[in-house]
Amino acid sequence: MIGLEARGLNYSYGTKQALNDVSFSVSSGAFCALLGPNGAGKSTLFNLLTRLFVAAEGRIVIAGHDLRAAPRAALAELGIVFQQTTLDLDLTVQQNLSYFAALHGLSGRTARRRIDAALDQLNMRERAGEKARALNGGHRRRTEIARALLHDPSVLLLDEPTVGLDAAARASITEYAHALADQNKTILWATHLTDEVRPEDDLVILHRAKVLAQGTAREIAGDQTLQDRFLSLTGEDA
Repeated sequence: MIGLEARGLNYSYGTKQALNDVSFSVSSGAFCALLGPNGAGKSTLFNLLTRLFVAAEGRIVIAGHDLRAAPRAALAELGIVFQQTTLDLDLTVQQNLSYFAALHGLSGRTARRRIDAALDQLNMRERAGEKARALNGGHRRRTEIARALLHDPSVLLLDEPTVGLDAAARASITEYAHALADQNKTILWATHLTDEVRPEDDLVILHRAKVLAQGTAREIAGDQTLQDRFLSLTGEDA
C-alpha cells in the first residue's frame, strides 16, 4: 500500500522553476529520506504536500486520498514538523499541545490521553509545565513531533528537523523518526545530511528541482559511500 505519492509536480517562482516533473512514492509504514542540497526544492515540495502552495500540474495522494479532490480527508492523515519552529514560545509544552488538540476537535479525556501518550513517547512528560522558550533545541523538536502526532496521522513530514541541533539531539530525533516507521507511520524526512540516512531507508535525491535517483539508500550508493554517491550526483557538499 502507498502511504504518500507525488506524480508530475511542477512549481515555479516567476521564471525560476523550483520543481520540475517531480514524482516519487513512499510505501505505507516506510521511512523515506528526501536528500538534497539547500535550494534543491525540498521545502517547496513540503509546501505543496501540505497545501500551503497549490501546483497547477501534478497529483498528490496521501494515505489514499487525493489532495486536490479531497483536501480535508488527505490533510487529516498528515502530520508536519516544519524547519522553523512553530511553537508559541510563551506557552508551556502542555498548553501548546492542548491548543493544537483543540484545533483538531480533541478535548476532555481524549485530548488528555493523547497528550500524555505523546509526551511519554517523546520523554517530555517532566517538561510539560515548562514554557517552550525555556527548552533547548532538541526538546523543542520533541515537542513539535509530539504535537504533530496528536491527531494520529498516518503520514508524518519532517522538514530538516535536525537543523541547529547538537550531535546527540540529532541522533535522538533521527532514531525516534525511524521508530515511528516501525510503528507503521509513513515518514518523509527532508535533509541535506547523508549521515541521517540508513542503508535500508528509502531514498529520493532531489537536486535543482529534479529527482535524480530513488530507491533504497544501499541501492543508490552502490559500491560507494552514500556521501560520495551524493557528491557525484550533485557536485555539492554533503
